[in-house]
Amino acid sequence: MKKSACFKFLVPAALMLMAGVARGQDNVIDEVVWIVGDDAILKSDVEEARLSALYEGRRFDGDPYCIIPEELAVRKLYLHQAALDSIEVSESEVIQRVEAQTEYFIRMIGSKEKMEEYFNKTSIQIRESMRENIRDGLMMQKMQQKLVGEIKVTPSEVRRYFKDLPADSIPYIPTEVEVQLIVLQPKIPIEEIEEVKRRLREFTDRVNAGETDFSTLALLYSEDKVSAMRGGELGFMGRGQLVPEYANVAFNLQDQKKVSKIVETEFGFHIIQLIEKRGDRLNSRHILLKPQASKKDVSNAIARLDSIADDIRNAKFSFEDAALHISQDKDTRNNYGLAVNPETGTSRFEMQQLPQEIAKVIDKMNIGEISNAFSMIREKDGKDICVIVKLKSRINGHKATISDDYQSLKEIVLNKRRDQVLEKWIIEKQKNTYVRINENWKNCAFKYPGWIKE
Repeated sequence: MKKSACFKFLVPAALMLMAGVARGQDNVIDEVVWIVGDDAILKSDVEEARLSALYEGRRFDGDPYCIIPEELAVRKLYLHQAALDSIEVSESEVIQRVEAQTEYFIRMIGSKEKMEEYFNKTSIQIRESMRENIRDGLMMQKMQQKLVGEIKVTPSEVRRYFKDLPADSIPYIPTEVEVQLIVLQPKIPIEEIEEVKRRLREFTDRVNAGETDFSTLALLYSEDKVSAMRGGELGFMGRGQLVPEYANVAFNLQDQKKVSKIVETEFGFHIIQLIEKRGDRLNSRHILLKPQASKKDVSNAIARLDSIADDIRNAKFSFEDAALHISQDKDTRNNYGLAVNPETGTSRFEMQQLPQEIAKVIDKMNIGEISNAFSMIREKDGKDICVIVKLKSRINGHKATISDDYQSLKEIVLNKRRDQVLEKWIIEKQKNTYVRINENWKNCAFKYPGWIKE
């Protein structure tokens, strides 16, 4: 379970088969609408993506029942090539994003029960659907990165691009902000940690005594909900795909009937059972339990941060010094609290690139202002954290200039080059891939017309 930078994906959250929605097929619950290579695209797949896009607020420039199947077909081209090239993604990346996406839907819809009602599925089924889509999204992204390689542009190319742009085509740069954070993790009582360990030891004893299968206990109790529904099974992974603490124990297991010692990682506490080893890859199952901070501990952390914020406002010390010496967020602490955008490598964020809770807080803040403390769930590990935020700078939306927005313009030129490489690859891949489209789904102005071969 290895950490990585966060990228945003439009992730379909669940399957909802809706008769009579797609293409007027009133009497068909589901059907194959495209075949790409050996893979089928079902009407339910299209409907799933449409509903997710609808919930995310995406607007389609055309008929979604033309756009979505083609996007799914392009994804299958990438995934097929990723399989040929042995592209892998970390299970921890998948788990982190599933948990974060689930929490997002619960917050937006109102509750777990309302989420299940909206998607007409249990939360476990929703998570499993997310898991496959997130995994595919990460695989597709890594495949794209491999295809485009290290494309570079020179400053003169960027200047030439900007100079040749018509006045009405100069890009608009959205409002960007720089934010600094001070983070405290609510203290988890020793009693809570010991209770988690006690429960894991009890599970171990029950398995070793032959009373209960490990997989049954994982299904019932593991807080890794994605793997829990498969009896805790993670699937075959290399050592580099797992966090070191987990990998060190899992790869040393020999007896498939025994359970490991308790392992602590950034995600919580695990017990592990070996399923099978194949060379340098291993399939294991685990049970994860996460110690939880009490409401009192969260309140105490918020109160401490509010006191720190007051001291900063009263000039007893600076925000930067407090971030360096007090903050418990290792990603920003040594940068004096300044957050770095993982998508750009700079300290500038568009509002939608920030965690929702932070964006909401700073939206009405003035430059230099410090927020009141608040709690949120950290996306990378699903832990409760308490935060105060300082708005360091805000650059309001404007027409790009080469002096102020060189980095943004450089990224635009780079993206154009990457798009050209990927479009050329898709066109070539179409020529060598079997594609069949249902007659009722052919009448579309496709972005890549090579799908239909005469």
